[in-house]
Amino acid sequence: MGRGTLRIIETPDCVAEGAQYLADIEPRFAHALAQTGPLPLRRKKDGFDQLLSAIVSQQVSVAAGSAIWNRLKSAKLTGPRKVQWASEEDLRACGLSRQKIRYAKALADARIDFAALREASTQEVIDTLTVVPGIGVWTAEIYAMFSLGHADVFAPGDLALQESARMLFDLPERPKDRALREMSQEWSPWRAVAARLLWAYYHVEKQREGIR
Repeated sequence: MGRGTLRIIETPDCVAEGAQYLADIEPRFAHALAQTGPLPLRRKKDGFDQLLSAIVSQQVSVAAGSAIWNRLKSAKLTGPRKVQWASEEDLRACGLSRQKIRYAKALADARIDFAALREASTQEVIDTLTVVPGIGVWTAEIYAMFSLGHADVFAPGDLALQESARMLFDLPERPKDRALREMSQEWSPWRAVAARLLWAYYHVEKQREGIR
């Protein structure tokens, strides 16, 4: 399941191994895992369209993002060359804002070697992707986690992860990006599984709050 020293999550067994490790080193994770049950694999494809979809989804509802993405797919505008050749009017007709059109064009023009990223370290992935306007650190970390399967990447800027950590670790307030990044160092080499567990725990707790 690894390439050299890079640990890759490829199957549900990999996730289960990471979850057991976390439960063994941190009783609060054991508690969370008892609440959530087995964690999902959550692997996605890699490549241009995954990042374009992330750009499309920024700052809009899930429903709106899905509608725009479906229009882009219907217009066959989800590949780098098609996006490069498309007019602004074509992309705007699918629902993209002027800013997102600029981001989509920049991603297409970046000519990222996605195959090479499969062998790159997490930091190399982040450094490569965040050069592109519209792709921040959070998007790059999520891409490394789910499209590339990196086992030891975390996304401390994620608000749900911050809130879940506050609840699980009984913190006085939601930890900020830097504080949560420091906390996550303790969960290496399975930080991506810790993220899955915290997201799952967040949903369990929020559903429980809704029942009260």
